[in-house]
Amino acid sequence: MAWWQRSKSGTPVVEPPSEAALAGAAEEITQAGAIEGKSEKELEVEPETKPESKPVDNKPQTQLSKEPILVVSGVEQTFQVGGQPLHVLKGINMQLDQNRLIMLRGRSGSGKTTLLNLIGGLDQPTKGEIWFNGLPIHKLSDNKRTIIRRRDMGFIFQAYALMPLLSAYENVELSLRMAKVPRGEWKSRVTEVMEMVGLGKRMHHRPFEMSGGEQQRVAIAKAIAHRPRVLLADEPTAELDSQMSAQIIAVFRNIIQTESVTICMTTHDPTILEVADHVYEMVDGKFV
Repeated sequence: MAWWQRSKSGTPVVEPPSEAALAGAAEEITQAGAIEGKSEKELEVEPETKPESKPVDNKPQTQLSKEPILVVSGVEQTFQVGGQPLHVLKGINMQLDQNRLIMLRGRSGSGKTTLLNLIGGLDQPTKGEIWFNGLPIHKLSDNKRTIIRRRDMGFIFQAYALMPLLSAYENVELSLRMAKVPRGEWKSRVTEVMEMVGLGKRMHHRPFEMSGGEQQRVAIAKAIAHRPRVLLADEPTAELDSQMSAQIIAVFRNIIQTESVTICMTTHDPTILEVADHVYEMVDGKFV
């Protein structure tokens, strides 16, 4: 939900950010802070060779590899609820090809957000394998998954996850600090991504001075600033009207081409499915 509204006279009325928005923004910093003080050797992630597949080269390429950037194989997820097992995911098989817009479609409770969390290494599956860029993230420790997320993944949340007291520019700059991008690159990169999402003239405004669509575009700029390989978005258009949703999808298509990134997003909006390169339909924890 946006942090601003307009009175009948048309004058903007500033409201404080919600607790949920603050919590979402703080979680990202908490994850990065949890690994501070550890040596590089402790956090080093050694690639493994996936059976019957070659690891994806992480070096810049003039021509993209045909190997998928991420593969999910036989994934199941079960939670204990009231002492009884709740099967949320039931044998998921999928892959994310490079430079594609992939959509997970399904009603609330179908399991798409749970799957997105597993793909992003925020949780580990009860059963099955998840390979990202040649690494078995289903077997890695929390610290090593955090390193992968901070370096090679970007996240976009429904609640935008922006720090309310920082300007849009400072929010994007914060993501570069967390990813340990050299300080000399901050200014040019922040300016570049803010122009990319169409907010070059609004970058010094705070989130509560922006519309919901503008805040979401700041969140996108923040997510792509450190040049991730994969961008994961959980219902990024859920709080937006149809016009704003179309603008966000247009931004996604643009950054896929300019940033060579793969985007996987969840949605239940049928109006935006036609622009996807591939759609996975989820019903009761399975693809149909």
